[in-house]
Amino acid sequence: MKKHRGKFIALAVLIAMATIYWVVIKKVDENQIMVLVEEGSFDVTVLNTGELRAKNYTEISAPSALRQVGIWQVKISNLVAEGTVVKEGEFVAELDKTEIMNKINEEQLNVQKKQSEFKSTQLDTTLTMRDARDELFNLKYAVEERKLTKEQSIYEPPAVLRQAEIEYEKAIRNYDQKKENYKTKQQQSVTKMQIIGNELTKAQNRLSELTTTLAQFTITAPKSGMVIYAKEWDGKKKIVGSTVNTWDPTVANLPDLRTMESITYINEVDIQKVKTNQLVNIGLDAQTGKKLQGIVKSVASIGEQKPNSEAKVFEVVIDVTSIDTSLRPAMTTSNSISTNTLKNVLSIPIECVHTEGTKSFVYKLDDKKAVKQEVKIGASNETHTVILKGLLAKEAVYLSIPKDTLGIKWAN
Repeated sequence: MKKHRGKFIALAVLIAMATIYWVVIKKVDENQIMVLVEEGSFDVTVLNTGELRAKNYTEISAPSALRQVGIWQVKISNLVAEGTVVKEGEFVAELDKTEIMNKINEEQLNVQKKQSEFKSTQLDTTLTMRDARDELFNLKYAVEERKLTKEQSIYEPPAVLRQAEIEYEKAIRNYDQKKENYKTKQQQSVTKMQIIGNELTKAQNRLSELTTTLAQFTITAPKSGMVIYAKEWDGKKKIVGSTVNTWDPTVANLPDLRTMESITYINEVDIQKVKTNQLVNIGLDAQTGKKLQGIVKSVASIGEQKPNSEAKVFEVVIDVTSIDTSLRPAMTTSNSISTNTLKNVLSIPIECVHTEGTKSFVYKLDDKKAVKQEVKIGASNETHTVILKGLLAKEAVYLSIPKDTLGIKWAN
């Protein structure tokens, strides 16, 4: 009898539960879904999308000498596919050589011109100095002739002797002047040759610098790794045809895939909730079943304007603490940042809450009928919101608006 009595009790309970379900829920609206007000701990979270990047990476850049050779920007003419695994020294990119080749051709002509000037100046100097030396020798002989004439005139009348002395003194003075002029010309020639020689050396050095830089227009990997394209200021990836410049010379990166971080941007409404060291649950769009753990590393103190948006956002960097070798830069992440945990609170799905004017309300069951219940809401996360006033635990509320809202009154 006890055994049969237990079966009857169990059956009665099942019938009662079915009746409650039919009367309380099904009879209200067979197509409406009801939920119960939950009571317990509530995680306040900020949900946002982000993008993975390596914490550490090696930059692959255009030649650092671009500015020195007078080239401020240059286009990428060839680039390996993103994701290519390269070894140290292997080809990564090629830069457009048009401008630098024009400069090399100009400088080659300049070097040839300076070489001609140097040779011509050298020949002119040689001829000029030879003529000056010949003139000195002739003047020296003239001095000796005037000296002999003076010596032979000692027995001549005083006027003749005096005339011979004057001619001798003039010859000496002329010789001394020409000798000083020769020294000056010699110094001028040396200086002139130095100037032309320096100009030639400068042109040759510039030509050498240009040709050395030209060789660097073929960019190779500084180390082994996976090639990830660098980004422009507006977030677009640098591809064939993109421009690199002296203030942003990076063409691509070789990321260290062992340590990753997610970069996300939080709106100014939610940024006050986000602090460093908060825990983060990270999901991957490419691998929907995978869940990773992270921690907030840094929160920007100054907002920025994102392209095509009027709202200001703040950059938040999240360290990915889970180790996963399948992670790749630029993967899209969903970041759920745990900003607070509330104890012993009531909560319902966000879809349950509606507004009318300044009032927030829900549709709930009251004596088997749908009524509008005003509520005061508190903190929320991506799926639920806290109810501060208006509902009790385990009360049944509509997940969506009832099909027929005519005649639904406000709860007392």
